[in-house]
Amino acid sequence: MAGEIVHFEVPAGDTARATAFYGKLFGWSFANMPGPVEYHMTQISDVLGAGIHPAEQGGGIPGLFVYFGVDDIGGSVEQVRALGGTAEDAQPIPGMGWFSRCADTEGNPFGLFQQDPAAA
Repeated sequence: MAGEIVHFEVPAGDTARATAFYGKLFGWSFANMPGPVEYHMTQISDVLGAGIHPAEQGGGIPGLFVYFGVDDIGGSVEQVRALGGTAEDAQPIPGMGWFSRCADTEGNPFGLFQQDPAAA
């Protein structure tokens, strides 16, 4: 459903400490994701996932970063821009989908995500 929170990210100075904290607090299990950057992912529900990454890999975004689900990443990026917000061009996550980092008219950062297993 468009607008549903589908993923959030937690930047961490010590990813082992952070995954242990959230794992013990909520019972989450993390998997190391393959790729060019360190990323530990958990699935919280059928539609909600979370990731922990080194803080320096987060693009300078402090604190939790929330992604909202959309049906059309390109159209949603354009709509953010038309409404006065900012949005990066969509980028693929191979085999998973597309994302864009955005900010609303007040400067609050958020992300958009469109599921697409065919993303290259």
